[in-house]
Amino acid sequence: MIFQHDESSNKPVLDEYGHLIPREDYRIDTVLCGDEDFAIACMKTNLAYNKNLSRGDVKTHHYIISFDPRDAEDNGLTMDRAHELGLEFCKKHFPGHQALVATHPDGHNKSGNIHVHIVINSLRIERVPRMPYMDKDCDMLPGMKHRCTSAALRYFRAEVMEMCQREGLYQIDLLNGSNNRITEREYWAQKQGQKKLDEENAELIANGEEPKQTKFETDKQILRQQIRAALQKSKSLEDFFDYLLEDYGIAVKESRGRFSYLTPERSKPITSRKLGDDFSKEAILAALEQNAKQIIPSVTQRPDTFVTPAAKPEIEKLIDLEAKRAEGKGEGYIHWGTVFNLKTMAKTLLYLQENGLTDLDALDAALEESHENTNTARTDLKKIEAELNAKKELQRHVLNARDAKDLHTEYLKLPKKKQEKFYEENRPALMLYDAAMRYFKENEVKMIPTVKRIQDEIEDLTSAKNAGYTEYRESQKREKELQTVKANIEKMLRLQEPEIGQERKRDEQEL
Repeated sequence: MIFQHDESSNKPVLDEYGHLIPREDYRIDTVLCGDEDFAIACMKTNLAYNKNLSRGDVKTHHYIISFDPRDAEDNGLTMDRAHELGLEFCKKHFPGHQALVATHPDGHNKSGNIHVHIVINSLRIERVPRMPYMDKDCDMLPGMKHRCTSAALRYFRAEVMEMCQREGLYQIDLLNGSNNRITEREYWAQKQGQKKLDEENAELIANGEEPKQTKFETDKQILRQQIRAALQKSKSLEDFFDYLLEDYGIAVKESRGRFSYLTPERSKPITSRKLGDDFSKEAILAALEQNAKQIIPSVTQRPDTFVTPAAKPEIEKLIDLEAKRAEGKGEGYIHWGTVFNLKTMAKTLLYLQENGLTDLDALDAALEESHENTNTARTDLKKIEAELNAKKELQRHVLNARDAKDLHTEYLKLPKKKQEKFYEENRPALMLYDAAMRYFKENEVKMIPTVKRIQDEIEDLTSAKNAGYTEYRESQKREKELQTVKANIEKMLRLQEPEIGQERKRDEQEL
């Protein structure tokens, strides 16, 4: 966490004297370790409970929260803030566990993605309240181990999405898979394959030869391209199967309603789950249904070539050069500002042309529509947030009622003389149980739902909130663009007014 490591071998990088080389920038903290080192604190805990002493024991769990590289520039995410979020997440969702939290400014691919490592001792040292992902009593007890179940992972993903939305950060829907699913094994296969290819090409270039291939592609990457190419030409499932088999020798197998793809070089098929959601049976059938409704153009380019449209430049406001000159800006700045304004005017006019905004009335109408869309998206998002908060409150009361149910039953069975003493001894749990019962009564909850059902509903609402949040940000961005364009057009028209006045004055003199 604090020293440099080789990304492919994961071994520490050593200097010329064989010493570890510290990372240039990082943040690091421990949780529930006191003044001791994380490793020492964990070993003492393991010895105290006589666990995690064998070589094969799972001693730690490692979670990583990786933020979008754009968050630093667009949303003001700093290393310190990311570290605070990581500590907050660790304390909230891994209660009772000793932990090491480290934040790094970049990842292996050098994209600038700030990320937080959370490493927890698998052994719990305190009794903790039941968390929504816990389904066994042992999950709350000290001396018991953390269980990384599928339910826990889904819960953590939903909470990360909630945290990013709260902080106004970029994100993806972590609950509904990925269109192109790149496993860690495939990621490193691509990296190592590219490194080897670059070395071979360097030798070819040194010998005066031209490399035939510059980009390494894994077998799965090639398979994805071939499936997409066959799908692009198909209108029915039969067409799709035929194109894959005839063009690439790929056979499609179906088992339990899922597709898998067998390439000529393999004896075992690759499941659609390992390729990504775009290659599942449901996605293929949906794409074929869409293809059947339209005329499929002839494929003139390489089937594995996809053109990515260039990102359109953002529109910025024109600079008031006269005001800047009055502030004391020099001629160098005025020259730069003049060039900047000319470029911005060109971008503004291009934006109007591309969006079909032919006059000021059309621009005003588009701005009004965008403003309404932003308000609608904000209102819809608040409704989802309110429903999500209500579900989380219901979940909290269901968990409290579930934990204290046996205590409450025991309390009712006691004679009245002993009930008061028993209640005082178990006051926290029984008070939470009473509060839960009042909540159910006030909200007319007649049939108490299961924890799993509530969690499923929370995940669905979280995904809906994610989509709504993305729509809101896009609508907000569109409205801001239109406001800037309108301000630029009005300024451009004002700049033309003196020229019109001068022309009229010359005409009067000639008359």
